[in-house]
Amino acid sequence: MIMKSDAQEKAEAEVRLSQEGRGPFVLACGSLKLPLIFTDATDPENRIVFANESMLSLLEYPAEELLGKSFYSLIATDTDSNIISKMKDGFEGGLSLNWEIKCRRKSGSVFRASIFVTPVHDVAGNKVQYFASFIEHEYDETHWKLIIDELNHRVKNTLTMVQAIVNQALASKSDRPTIRKIIESRLSAFARSHDLLARENWINAGLCDIISNTLEPFNAFDGGKSRIEIKGDNLRVRPKEALALCMVFHELATNALKYGALLSKDGKVHIDWKLVSSPAGQRLRLCWCETGGPPVKPPTRHGFGSQMINRGLAFELNGTGRFDYRPDGLVCEIDIPAPVDARQGS
Repeated sequence: MIMKSDAQEKAEAEVRLSQEGRGPFVLACGSLKLPLIFTDATDPENRIVFANESMLSLLEYPAEELLGKSFYSLIATDTDSNIISKMKDGFEGGLSLNWEIKCRRKSGSVFRASIFVTPVHDVAGNKVQYFASFIEHEYDETHWKLIIDELNHRVKNTLTMVQAIVNQALASKSDRPTIRKIIESRLSAFARSHDLLARENWINAGLCDIISNTLEPFNAFDGGKSRIEIKGDNLRVRPKEALALCMVFHELATNALKYGALLSKDGKVHIDWKLVSSPAGQRLRLCWCETGGPPVKPPTRHGFGSQMINRGLAFELNGTGRFDYRPDGLVCEIDIPAPVDARQGS
């Protein structure tokens, strides 16, 4: 049984009187879904004098066991002592406070929560209680570890891609301003794809959205009509596929702007795709077709752009690309495994 001081008994009595008097504020606190507690601000341990039903449910305590406990007993035992000291200093200062911290239930299980604390003063202006609300985070520690591991994986992949972009650009014989422009352009495309995926919570992204987002800087309008036509279902693809496709289409558009259809006023690019069956399973076939540009000649050597495309298709997408340098415009046919959602829906 928890031994309570006279001050603690008095603080609890004041809350009981408010409840018995059916004060509207206390009644509202008691029925709120948001977990709430009041603590005794005159007690160094900030002992709990009131907890609503939502808080009791969150912490798995009956009221008679939770009342009288120190506020700090709700904090996970492995919390850094410096954090506890800062919390105590904050209470002592009498200011509105907020923390994001691990808490523990009666069973010993741990959860992460955001805690918002506000001092309560009497009519004379004396600090007498603290009012605290708890917002439990949706995910448990295991899920947070998975999120961190996934973040680490993405960061490593991003750094690898950035390193490849920079190294390949520096390996060229171009002058420094040209190298800088190449690097900035490709990093900008990479960043745009990250922004798109972030808006989709890094779950997946639509194929139309990926291609439109990537090609937007290259799209010139003549009389209100786009020079880049995109046709196809907005199939959902995973982040890894989205990033790789972004870089592939960025390189195709860069090439079209330097040597192909987008270099000419009358040039156009048509992009479409379809799902096809094969012995290896469902495949996604994409076609990039340029028309109206200057006469096309097969390149005498393969630069970083074509290397980036082939690398992205082979290593990131487990696919292939075929380039047909027709006199009236480049045609690139891309063959990759169908997105998971498309395979499941077939």
